[in-house]
Amino acid sequence: MKKLFKVALVAVSMLFVGNFAKAQTKIGHINFGELVRAMPEFKTVQVAVDSYQKQFIDQLTVMNNSFQTEAKNFQAASASMTDAVRTSKQAELQDMQKRMQDYQNSAQQQVDAKTNELSKPMVDKAHAAIAEVAKEKGYTYVLDSSQIQLLVSPDGDDLMPAVKVKLGLK
Repeated sequence: MKKLFKVALVAVSMLFVGNFAKAQTKIGHINFGELVRAMPEFKTVQVAVDSYQKQFIDQLTVMNNSFQTEAKNFQAASASMTDAVRTSKQAELQDMQKRMQDYQNSAQQQVDAKTNELSKPMVDKAHAAIAEVAKEKGYTYVLDSSQIQLLVSPDGDDLMPAVKVKLGLK
């Protein structure tokens, strides 16, 4: 009988401890991408990135036009070429195509790096505002709802309105 009472007492204690721990954890969510897009700095960063990216696009367009011209010339003259010349021209075209692909990959990496560089202050500002609101409202965890799909989320746990007020956004 004493053992049964002790087991029941431990079980009840565990229930109270579990409920107490649950009461301590408060989870909120925010669509971080939407928040960043709502910030006035976003448009400035977007214009700068688009301008930077246009330089690469223009150069890639010139390279592509040159490649297309060479390919047409090759097709038109390939029937009259010797095997050695045809093989050489094919290698040149493949080399041009590889250079274009390498340039495109390099350009994308540079644009991504520039985007990260220019958006870092804005992202840091948004993170700081979210952290402040979470601390003020007692949230233990804040999830980015743009990265994960929330199947159930109460309206009261969406921190977007409070963070927008903190950042001075409408």
